[in-house]
Amino acid sequence: MRKSLLVITLIVLTACGGVKKTQEALNSGNYVTAMNKAIAKLSDNKTRKGNQEYVLLLEEAFVKNKKRELEKVTFLEKDGNPANLEKIYNSYLKLKQLQNRIEPLLPLPVYDENRNAEFSFNNYDAKIIQTKTELSEYLYANASDLLKNAVNKYDFRQAYDDFNYLNKINPGYYNTVVKMDEAYKKGLDYVKIELRNDTQQIIPERLEEELLDFNTYGINSLWTQFHKNPIESVKYDYAMYLDFREINISPEQTNEKQIIKEKQIRDGYDYVLDSNGNVAKDSLGNDIKVDKFKKVRCSFYQFTQFKNAQVGAKVSFVDLENGQEVNSYPISSEFVFEHVYANYSGDKRALENDLIALLDLAAVPFPTNEQMVYDAGEDLKARLKNVVQRHNFN
Repeated sequence: MRKSLLVITLIVLTACGGVKKTQEALNSGNYVTAMNKAIAKLSDNKTRKGNQEYVLLLEEAFVKNKKRELEKVTFLEKDGNPANLEKIYNSYLKLKQLQNRIEPLLPLPVYDENRNAEFSFNNYDAKIIQTKTELSEYLYANASDLLKNAVNKYDFRQAYDDFNYLNKINPGYYNTVVKMDEAYKKGLDYVKIELRNDTQQIIPERLEEELLDFNTYGINSLWTQFHKNPIESVKYDYAMYLDFREINISPEQTNEKQIIKEKQIRDGYDYVLDSNGNVAKDSLGNDIKVDKFKKVRCSFYQFTQFKNAQVGAKVSFVDLENGQEVNSYPISSEFVFEHVYANYSGDKRALENDLIALLDLAAVPFPTNEQMVYDAGEDLKARLKNVVQRHNFN
């Protein structure tokens, strides 16, 4: 019984909390938020008596939101500024969308007042079509003018944004797609990338290919294209240089360490003798025996193969219009090769299990210098990606 009361209490508190938040949204002028909450609740069960407050809140919020939106639209229409057409168009769209969400819920009964909630719906289709036509004409003319008279890449990008939006609200409008493509190409920053080696070491060809293959980096940049193989017909805005400054590879080393291990181990047993020198018996008549121990000793020889590579580089960005370095970032990476194996002399029983496991291993060939540089470059790729993501060309 106590558990049932607790569940009921929690349900009531949750319901009250939902109504309170919806009422707060309504009181603070967030009418759409209030309607969204009410619609979500009523979509689950519109006839439930516990949801009656949501019906009244939806009814009130709808009236107030409609009044405010239409007053805003009337003001913007009287202003006559074509720059306001997008706001007007979106207002009509939102009003229609709200009606479309509420309509499937109707009728919504208000039990205490013995009536259905009232929603005065308007047909906004004509207004939406008219405003979309006017907005399309304005966007097309404005973007076309911007495309024709652009003085920098930012103008081309703004023209692209306008054409792109126009294509979304009115697909196929004149030659919007063609002009959008033109604006995009002219708004791009083209960056040629080059790897330069100032060290005495050979950089593996595979590493060079992977470092300069930006397609594998997952770097999504709408307005920047990287080319590792420059195209003659393209005028590049920036150059990105990856300069290898130092590659240090240690000599191949094998270090030996000797460990002496001793342990007491069981080695058979002895009989217990009584006072007469005879073998003692337990209560069941069995001979009494005790374990016999002996000390064993083992020399354990641990060998560690070690080699490491350190790579230091600098990423720099150069503005090709004025030849000035825009920014530079040092990056570095290290790869360590380490392999442990062992052998022994003496009694292996003196060794712990973790040491015994090393006895199954043997020496392995050291990686080549080229492989060491490649392995160090794996981490370098991640660092380079981070640098490119952080650098802002715009």
